[in-house]
Amino acid sequence: MSDKRTMLIVAGDGIGPEVMSEVLRVIEWLDKRLGIPFDVKQGLVGGASIDAKGTPLSDETMALALEVDAVLLGAVGGPRWDSLPFEKKPERGLLRLRKDMALFANLRPAPVFDALVDASPLKPEIVRGLDIVIVRELTGGVYFGEPRGIETLPGGGRRGVNTQVYTTDEIRRIARVGFELAAKRSGRVCSVEKSNVMESGLLWRQEVQALHDADFAHIELSHMYADNCAMQLIRDPRQFDVIVTDNLFGDMLSDEAAMLTGSLGMLPSASLGEADAKGRRRALYEPVHGSAPDIAGRGVANPLASLLSFAMCLRWSFNLTEEAALIEAAVTGVLGGGLRTADIMQPGKARVSTRVMGESVVRELDKLIS
Repeated sequence: MSDKRTMLIVAGDGIGPEVMSEVLRVIEWLDKRLGIPFDVKQGLVGGASIDAKGTPLSDETMALALEVDAVLLGAVGGPRWDSLPFEKKPERGLLRLRKDMALFANLRPAPVFDALVDASPLKPEIVRGLDIVIVRELTGGVYFGEPRGIETLPGGGRRGVNTQVYTTDEIRRIARVGFELAAKRSGRVCSVEKSNVMESGLLWRQEVQALHDADFAHIELSHMYADNCAMQLIRDPRQFDVIVTDNLFGDMLSDEAAMLTGSLGMLPSASLGEADAKGRRRALYEPVHGSAPDIAGRGVANPLASLLSFAMCLRWSFNLTEEAALIEAAVTGVLGGGLRTADIMQPGKARVSTRVMGESVVRELDKLIS
C-alpha cells in the first residue's frame, strides 16, 4: 500500500454517481477533520463508459485500477443498454475489473441495525442482533468451469453444459480468508457445499477441513449442506458468524441473507485479491444494490451501503480500523435518530434525500469526535 492512500472511484450508472457523491463527502471530512488525505482518481465504467468511450471499461481506467490501493464502484447497467451484444453490455466492465484484478474473495456482511429490526420480513426476535458475513469464492466454480456452452443434438434438440470445478488451491485460499476474518469476530466458520451429491463439494469439505486442522484449529469449524443453510438462514440466522462457500451457492445465499436486513440499500461488499508479501491486496468495494434506473436522478437513493462499503475499504485496504468503526457508528447514530431514505422508510420516521442522509452522517461524525 502506498503512503498516499490512492483510490479510484468509478461511479458508473443509475444511482451510482449520486451515492458516490456522499462517499466523496466523507472522504473530504476525513481529510479536513482527522488529517487523513486520499489521492482520489475518477474513471468511467459500465454504460457511462460505453457512452463516452465505446467500451464498458477502457484500458486507461483498467490500468488505473491496477495501480491504486483500492477501487470504489457505484453501480453499472440500465435498460438503455439492454439491446447491446452480451460482450458489450455495461456489466462486462465490472466483470473485467474483477478478472484483471484477480479478485477471488467476495465479502458480503449482512448486519441488522437495531433501528431497522422492523424492516426485516422476519420476526424481530429472529433477526435482532444479527451480524453475519458470507465469504463467496468469486472466480471459480460453475460460472467459469469448462466445458460450457449450448450444443445441438443429433435429434434436433439442444443441450446446455456448465461445469462445476474447483482445485485445492482455489478452495484453500478462500477458506483462509474466512478463517482469518472469523479470528477477528467470534471465531466461528460454517463451510457450505453439497458434498452429499457433488464430488466438487466433497473436495471442498475435505480441503477446508484440512486447512483448518493445519493452520486454524483455534477457529470453530462446522460444515453444512447448501440447501440446509438456505433453510437455517430463515429459521435461525443468528447461529452463523462467517459462512464460506463457493461461487454458485454464495451468489444465492448472500442475496437471501441480504433480505434478512430489510433493504439492499443498506448492504456493502468487498471483493479481494490475494495478499502480496507486504500484505497489500487489490480490492474493489461496492454497494450490493444495483443501478436502480427507475429512481436515478431523483435524489432519493440510499447512500448508506456505499458509505459502509467505504468503511470496509478503510478497514481492509488501509488498516484504518478506528476510522471504519467511526463511520459505522455514525450510520448507526443517524438511523437511531429516525432519518430514513425511501427504501427503509418506516411510520413515524423522517424521510430524507440522498444528500441530506450524507450530510447527516457527516454531522454525526462531527458529534462522535467532539
